[in-house]
Amino acid sequence: QDFRELRALCLSQGLLFEDATFPAHISSIGPTLLPEEQLRHIQWKRPTELQRHPYLIMDGVSRFDIMQGEIGDCWMLAALGSLTLRKQFLENVLPKDQGFQDDYAGIFHFRFWQCGQWVDVVIDDRLPFLNGRYLSVHPRTSNEFWPSLLEKAYAKLQGSYQNLNGGYLSDALVDLTGGVQVQFSLKDPPPDLEEILKAADKSRCLMGCSTSGQSRRNIELRNGIVQGHAYTVTGAVKIPYKNGWKHIIRIWNPWGHGEWKGPWSDNSPQWDRVEPKYREALLRNKDDGEFWMSCKNFQEQFSWLYICNNSP
Repeated sequence: QDFRELRALCLSQGLLFEDATFPAHISSIGPTLLPEEQLRHIQWKRPTELQRHPYLIMDGVSRFDIMQGEIGDCWMLAALGSLTLRKQFLENVLPKDQGFQDDYAGIFHFRFWQCGQWVDVVIDDRLPFLNGRYLSVHPRTSNEFWPSLLEKAYAKLQGSYQNLNGGYLSDALVDLTGGVQVQFSLKDPPPDLEEILKAADKSRCLMGCSTSGQSRRNIELRNGIVQGHAYTVTGAVKIPYKNGWKHIIRIWNPWGHGEWKGPWSDNSPQWDRVEPKYREALLRNKDDGEFWMSCKNFQEQFSWLYICNNSP
């Protein structure tokens, strides 16, 4: 499908685009994502029906725009969260020639790397709702729609929303970058893991990590970490602490809430012993899904680390 041709056609006819290849129908959701009774109650709505002034992007693109919906696609959203930190990759995936303000015709497109080339995926902007709630990823700001539309394009690429329900973070990182990814088992980590993390952060790699367990169940431990879940690694630094140095790692949960409660978490006493200039630069005390933890706790709580960049 050619995005520009289709949009021009819709604009000339005064119509909103309806994508026959990924229709507003149960087939696009998938037969087993939800019980049959719920599938029958799915409604499809355009952002223009939900908001008077919808935007594709407001105030730039941020991981904090993303809040995972009912679909178990944390593996894809964790990769997407990392992508928002790396603008040079983001522009490949999220073309700038579209929006709700100019030439709006209900049509959008996104690009993903598949089998050695960038593939342009065209969608209409009808989003699935169940009982008035987003089935898909929903934006933290009610009138910003890039996460929901990008997720829909990825669902189309994979065949249905159901096919996003469980997957590999390593695959999503490559699909969003066309890059090379490497993974490390944290059960048997390399001896220089702290240095690897810091070097990867400095060289602007995309990073993610995952916990072991059944992704279908999403059991949250008392310490705040979710089992069978994917997270984004958003930073790795070494800071002066007590009489030495401390390696700490920043991690973000695609739920958009739910954080680690142990040492170096938002309210932990460790921060009281950090110089104010570091504390002010690093600590965001909000329930936004992002938290710091020590390298030791990171290895204990997570099972895999994924690093991806456009070259080895």
